[in-house]
Amino acid sequence: MSKRSQWSAERATSGETSGRQAELRGVISTEEGVSVDSGAAQAGAEREPHGTSVRSVRRALDILGLLSEERPLITLREITDTTGLPKTTVLRLVQTLEESGLLWSDEGGYIAGPGLWRWAYLARSQWEIPRETRKVMRDLADRLGETVNIFVARDLHRVCVAHEESPHPLRHVVDVGHEQPLWAGASSKILLHDASEAQLRRIAQASPHGEDHAAQLRTSAQEAARRGYAVSNSEWDEGLTAVAVPLTSPSGTVVASLSVSGPDHRFPYAAIERFATDLTEAARLISDQGFGHPLSYGRRSARD
Repeated sequence: MSKRSQWSAERATSGETSGRQAELRGVISTEEGVSVDSGAAQAGAEREPHGTSVRSVRRALDILGLLSEERPLITLREITDTTGLPKTTVLRLVQTLEESGLLWSDEGGYIAGPGLWRWAYLARSQWEIPRETRKVMRDLADRLGETVNIFVARDLHRVCVAHEESPHPLRHVVDVGHEQPLWAGASSKILLHDASEAQLRRIAQASPHGEDHAAQLRTSAQEAARRGYAVSNSEWDEGLTAVAVPLTSPSGTVVASLSVSGPDHRFPYAAIERFATDLTEAARLISDQGFGHPLSYGRRSARD
């Protein structure tokens, strides 16, 4: 049974029928149990304390975050069960999201609305990696037979901004936009090349190793800079090996990492040396093309 069919069965069991629309479009109850019309709700929102407003925004984003490629449709029951919010609160938030075009009522649930598509199109036009860079990455993935990623640093994390998947059925996949901690992984060792001591302490404090791990982070970054590449083995994902090299600006500043990753058994020592050589050449081509990404522009301010 498909996920959509499973959701359909769940909706039938939970009694969520077409009456859901009438429930949403009728009078909305606030968390305090007082019924208000839309005009009163708007006036109340204007008087809402700042902290409450921020909390409402976070809750709305949590609801949108439930949507994914694996779950393109969500039901009211799934929202309430996952978020733990009262049903009245969920109804109010869902109605606001639907009116804003961020959610769209589909048969038995909600899907991403046209407003999200407009934002996604805007983000893609501003954040997409240049075609020339993608070609270098695709050629590299085909030649090495492993997944190729580009990461940039963002505060305590590294964010995947581009990837080309391995042709093997068993392969490592990191979705664009996915964040991983800077205290682990080959790409982290590259991106921490010129991190401040304060930033290293913050990263170490967020790790399971504690603040004392800052010294190891510095040592690993220095070793990666000396060799020109970094290697990690099961530091973040068990059974995963990665090799990474820097992408630099015209001034020589490290702005991103270019990495290849895959299962341990496909990364013997001889392969690691070859991967590092091929990565270095590919990174030179990408850097010469003038690699740039919005997240990479703010690295220094994020570290300080």
